[in-house]
Amino acid sequence: MSILETSTAKERCKVIVAQDGSGDFKTIQEAINQVPEDNQVRTVIDVKAGEYYEKLHIDKKMVTLKGEPGKTTITYDDCAVKRWPNGEKYGTFHSYSVLITGDDFTAEGITFENSAGPGAVAGQALAAYIDADRVIFRNCRFLGHQDTIFTAPLPPKPGSGDRFNSPRDDYERRMGRHYFENCFIAGDVDFIFGSATAVFYNCEIFSHDRHGGYVTAASTPEGEKYGYVFIDCRLTGDAPADSVYLGRPWREFAKTVFINTYMGEHIRAEGWHNWGSEAKEKTTFYAEYNSSGPGAKIDQRVKWAKVLTSQEAEEYTVENVLRGKDGWNPLAVK
Repeated sequence: MSILETSTAKERCKVIVAQDGSGDFKTIQEAINQVPEDNQVRTVIDVKAGEYYEKLHIDKKMVTLKGEPGKTTITYDDCAVKRWPNGEKYGTFHSYSVLITGDDFTAEGITFENSAGPGAVAGQALAAYIDADRVIFRNCRFLGHQDTIFTAPLPPKPGSGDRFNSPRDDYERRMGRHYFENCFIAGDVDFIFGSATAVFYNCEIFSHDRHGGYVTAASTPEGEKYGYVFIDCRLTGDAPADSVYLGRPWREFAKTVFINTYMGEHIRAEGWHNWGSEAKEKTTFYAEYNSSGPGAKIDQRVKWAKVLTSQEAEEYTVENVLRGKDGWNPLAVK
């Protein structure tokens, strides 16, 4: 019997991963693999300090990874331009360091890194590919350059061809809800992108020094009320002044909203980019409320972006955005 199959359904199962052999497992993937396929128990995996060079797939539900903040790092260096043995490139969606497909996943105090390098050299390189529902990150760090975090599902179809060349191409497109609290996220081009509904609360979003950057590239499905919502965040970086857009629409109905967010001087005065499509200006929903800092030049934003009223802004709470049909509230999940 596995060490992770000895608890009753009402208990929390806890195991330790330590590279020096002092825990139950030496690698994180070994611990994940031992979680039952139909897991019904919140399984807490304590990951001790260290740099874990692993390409992870977390496919079991109700898993919590708990690290030592600033000391526990999961890192890998795959990238879009890397080639398979047959010569084909990996592409964006096989470049991940961590793929999360198990619902009710939580991470605390973990650094997720793709160390492949800048997009000019590596192309897209995901630190995290999240294709699950009710996912929580607290006090985590996401380090990358181009396409650091992908919040699935994939759009219904790619811009050309019939496949995204993704490990999730053949799976159902399920809407995910993701919550990031007190996290640090670094990148340069479209480094938070995808179709999920996601709230970023009290996070620092850091733009690397690369001219022509974009913080977000949402692909919110038509009919979804919310896309990306940033609340009480800080947009920082070492990118040149007036060089980074708040976002551009990966798909026609992209939704991104910033509430009470500090914006550094690297944020462009016009704020938003239409990705070369005037038609998307009519279908996207890009909005701000009470932005501050040198990049908060609200009066210079593109005309098709919106400034919320105080009454409109009140609806953008963590609970409202993420409750869904099951009433999920990540603030109540400990």
